[in-house]
Amino acid sequence: MTETAPVLLVDQRDGYRVLTLNRPQRLNAFDAGLHAALRQALAEAGEDPACRAVLLAGAGRGFCAGQDLAEPGLTDPDVDLGAVLDRGWNALVAALRGLPKPVVCAVQGVAAGAGASVALACDITLVTEDAKFSQAFIRIGLIPDSGATWMLPRLIGPARARALAMLGDTISGAEAASMGLVYRAVPAASLMAEAEALCARLARLPAEALAATKRVLDAAEDNTLAQQLALEATVQRDLGRSTDYAEGVAAFQQKRPARFTGAPE
Repeated sequence: MTETAPVLLVDQRDGYRVLTLNRPQRLNAFDAGLHAALRQALAEAGEDPACRAVLLAGAGRGFCAGQDLAEPGLTDPDVDLGAVLDRGWNALVAALRGLPKPVVCAVQGVAAGAGASVALACDITLVTEDAKFSQAFIRIGLIPDSGATWMLPRLIGPARARALAMLGDTISGAEAASMGLVYRAVPAASLMAEAEALCARLARLPAEALAATKRVLDAAEDNTLAQQLALEATVQRDLGRSTDYAEGVAAFQQKRPARFTGAPE
């Protein structure tokens, strides 16, 4: 690895893109350059009609160790970590959640601190059985951030969330899957193949409905049941007038695979 190597690798597949964090010598810890590169790549994927899903992965032996504490200024006595979050991690999590296309995350090795938060912010997260998830913030006198305090209790409940946040324990990928923190744990040798198969499958599904699914699931976190029922009716009304709905119904009636062509909104 040379100093001039790209910090993010972008590979176009048929219907989706693979974005690979490429700072393996630092366990893919983020600095300002990687933040900028990934947000730009997500924006470009969002604007490309040929890209219908995104796969986020990490090069080397780990997914992401979180913030690179060797970045200049982070250990200064007067450092403003709130500003660091606002211009970096918070913007990244918002970009992942707001992307109108599904994001699959493939986690091997370490997913620690804000690196774990990024994995949890994706729509579908696959992990190796021996991956290592850790809310490591407490070990350096900080709280979980980058959305972790919002996501953890919603994914695994308040009791487990508080324990992971306060103790900073490391759990395996298999444990993370068993408690509902991630979608599924798989053998290390099959991680990327399964993640790419998921992306290929998502790329064949109706893009507008997938984008709407992301929106309504996020809205459900704050809505009452009555509000969510009303939102579902509104969204379903619009989708019912889409070309993908017409194609899906026709394919069902004709007993053939559907060919969805609609773009996300």
